[in-house]
Amino acid sequence: MKGKYKAAIALVLVLVLLPLTLLLTLTHWVPTLAGIWLPVGTRISLQESPRLTRSALLIPDLRYLVGDCEIARVTDARLSRPSRWRLHIGQLEINSACLSKLPASDPSPGSPRTLAEWQSMLPYSWLTIDNLRLSPWEKWQGRLVMSLTPAQQDIGFAGKELSLQARLRGQALTVSQFSARLTDDQPPVKLVGTFHLPLVPDGLPVDGQMQGTFEFPQTAEWIDAELEWQHNRGQLLVTPRGEVEPILDLPWEITPERITISDGRWRTRYEAYPLRGRVALSVGNWQQGTEQMIVSGRLNVLTEGHAGKGNAVLNIGPGKLSMDNSDLPLRLTGEAKLGEMILYAALPAQLSGPLISPQLAFHPGALLRSRGRVIDALNIDEIRWPLAGVKVTQQGVDGRLQAILRAHEQQMGDFTLHLDGQASDFLPDSGRWQWRYWGEGHFTPMQARWDVKGSGEWRDNAITLSSLSTGFDKLEYGTMRVSTPRLTLEQPIRWLRDAEHPRLTGALSLDAAKTTFSGGSYLPASTLKFALDGRDPTWFQFTGALHAEAIGPVRLSGRWDGERLRGQAWWPKQSLTVFQPLVPPDWKMNLREGSLYAQVAFSAAAGQGFEAGRPWRPEGRQRLDAG
Repeated sequence: MKGKYKAAIALVLVLVLLPLTLLLTLTHWVPTLAGIWLPVGTRISLQESPRLTRSALLIPDLRYLVGDCEIARVTDARLSRPSRWRLHIGQLEINSACLSKLPASDPSPGSPRTLAEWQSMLPYSWLTIDNLRLSPWEKWQGRLVMSLTPAQQDIGFAGKELSLQARLRGQALTVSQFSARLTDDQPPVKLVGTFHLPLVPDGLPVDGQMQGTFEFPQTAEWIDAELEWQHNRGQLLVTPRGEVEPILDLPWEITPERITISDGRWRTRYEAYPLRGRVALSVGNWQQGTEQMIVSGRLNVLTEGHAGKGNAVLNIGPGKLSMDNSDLPLRLTGEAKLGEMILYAALPAQLSGPLISPQLAFHPGALLRSRGRVIDALNIDEIRWPLAGVKVTQQGVDGRLQAILRAHEQQMGDFTLHLDGQASDFLPDSGRWQWRYWGEGHFTPMQARWDVKGSGEWRDNAITLSSLSTGFDKLEYGTMRVSTPRLTLEQPIRWLRDAEHPRLTGALSLDAAKTTFSGGSYLPASTLKFALDGRDPTWFQFTGALHAEAIGPVRLSGRWDGERLRGQAWWPKQSLTVFQPLVPPDWKMNLREGSLYAQVAFSAAAGQGFEAGRPWRPEGRQRLDAG
């Protein structure tokens, strides 16, 4: 009997200790056991052991991996069964980059195939995920709630940028609410619709219709969208609310091999100019994933201006748009005519990189040209923008930026300007763009030639003009002749484009050689030096002084408010003898005694011209001796 008691006690200990041991070692044997049913090359990993309470199974952390790539991570999962199964997950993170690494596998003979078979396997259950994140689209994260039965499946999603309410009954899918904010500064796109899903859920719905509304960014008007299809053909119409003619009409067809948009039409406006055209697009191997899809297409833009009609064509592909590495050739050719301007394009390029952060690189030979009339008097003979080697990404523009401008004005003359620089991840107020510029021209009213050269950079929110030299060989007006006037920098001009503390600073010098008048009188070589200090080029103050050998200094101060220049000039008391060069020699007059001082207020504005007051004031006895 004693041996039987020992055997019974040992059996009880085994029955108690074995489940306890299995429970305490879940992190070791559960992943191995699950690997029997998982796809080859995939596994699960438990960082902490699950805990079993009286009412629920708690799983603090679970990871699903293919190789070393983490496809999904579950945090704070709780499985319970109050009246039906309830699975509550604190956070589910899915890495879409790992999905392409899953091995292909054939379905087992007994696995469900039809939608009805899949639905019949669903338990009566609730699923709640407090935060569902899909990388790299984290902005669409939110809370997912699902109520599942074999007869009906309800789904709700609520996030900051995306929300959805939908119901599936058999093959009938009803989307009662869908809202997605595509850009931060625009209202969300809203959609509703009904769909009839295929018997075997391996393709698009058999038929359906969908309506949506959104706000058009260019016009801030509401747009209605309608999508309808039967079997493998359909049409998308996008129409401004209250209008009849659509701004987008896309007939489409889907086969197992290809998605095709043929003879699509579109229209819009650019400022006051109407634009319209046609579009065709083909996506082959679309069921094999983005890595295998072949994209090709054609889009044209029709314009009309004073010079007639223009047609520009964008040829797309063939190539691929990939989540990892796109490879899509593009080529824009043709001309656009807007008003009195004509734009010519020959732009071969390549779109590469991940689809969420692509890179557009222009090939050798990429060139934009333009000519026409900008304003009534200024005629653009030609502008050239060579773009070969330039790259555009989400970070900005990278590469050599050049421009050549040739223009003329009937009364003022002609000129040529060159710009050459290097950009590094440049966007306005972000990145860096260094440049140098030079040019020359004629100033017909004063029978002069002029030139300009300089350099500068735009780094983040600071624009710096580090060098400047511009001037005329002479200025002639009537009997006056100013020799070699030139404007240069005394200190770099720096514009800090800070939203809270903007600042504009700098200093310039305007120098001129002798200025001669009729009769042989002249003004000696003169220099005007002045400094700028203000908020931006539309609002600053200036101070300076004018010298002409012994004449002066005339001190200047004032401000520019974007519309009007206001200032004052102070001429200190000095002897009249300094003005002797201004007296023509044939007058045979010498200035002997006397003094002069002055204070003048002046202003200048468009439509007003230049106005000044408070004339000079001679003081004491003036003595003039005639020779």
